[in-house]
Amino acid sequence: MQSMEEIYRQHAQTVYRYLCSLTGDEDLSEELTQETFAQAVSSIGRFDGSCKVSTWLCAIAKNQLMAYRRRHPLQDSLDELAEAGTAPAGTAPSPEEETVAAEYKRRLYAAIHESPEPAREVLYLRLLGGLSFREIGDVLGQSENWARVTFYRGKEKLKGKVRDDEE
Repeated sequence: MQSMEEIYRQHAQTVYRYLCSLTGDEDLSEELTQETFAQAVSSIGRFDGSCKVSTWLCAIAKNQLMAYRRRHPLQDSLDELAEAGTAPAGTAPSPEEETVAAEYKRRLYAAIHESPEPAREVLYLRLLGGLSFREIGDVLGQSENWARVTFYRGKEKLKGKVRDDEE
């Protein structure tokens, strides 16, 4: 078995990105990543090797996030979530374009939120977390192909949902 220091070096970025995709908050994700590894250190004896270390760590991370949300009910606005997933644009859009884009983004995030699991989690990990399909498969204990198919199907349903909302 690897030392905890090696495990941290190898998997901390994956855990952090996973948490960022779920929270949209870099500071909170960093804090929860640290809590995840603290919990992993105290429960390393219970790791039986039946799954990948990254899968085990992401399960701990998700439990840490759920515990955090129980202690601090989710108060993030949809705008803050949307801002976490956007990259700076090269040119400044007009006010009209900003309004249209903001409304589209609102509908898109609402549709993602209404998506059933596991599609919702795959969409968040891919769109907000920037994880590769291989990383998504590892995190969720599935294959890379499963992640691709789940993302594609979820994306197609989103397209239909967002179009329906426009009409």
